[in-house]
Amino acid sequence: MNIRRKLRAHTEVHTGPLNDILFILLLFFLITSTLANPNLVKVNNPKGAKDSRAKQDIIVSIDKENKFYIGGSSVQPGLIDSLVKEQIINAKKKIDTPSVVINADTSAYYGEVFRIMRVAKQNGAKVAALVK
Repeated sequence: MNIRRKLRAHTEVHTGPLNDILFILLLFFLITSTLANPNLVKVNNPKGAKDSRAKQDIIVSIDKENKFYIGGSSVQPGLIDSLVKEQIINAKKKIDTPSVVINADTSAYYGEVFRIMRVAKQNGAKVAALVK
């Protein structure tokens, strides 16, 4: 009688090369994902035919002491309404709708800014207010 035990063959999976293959695949997918650009479709954006910024026909400035300036000359606060109206009428001789740009300091009284805006709108001018 043969009483020896039978040696069974053990099945093993060698994982040594598996690590190399996974590392190579990881590098491949990382490189291809950085090269792939999701914005492949190029779109033609519309371009404007003329400059969209407002032309600065009349410039009214208000400093932090609430002093008014039209262009570079100082103006008395009581005369600002009539002088802005006069400037708009003079500018309408050259342009259909002149623009009034108001440069105001942040500490200036905003009631004065709104008053100049109202005068400009009543006389048919565009208004742009810049607060610095």
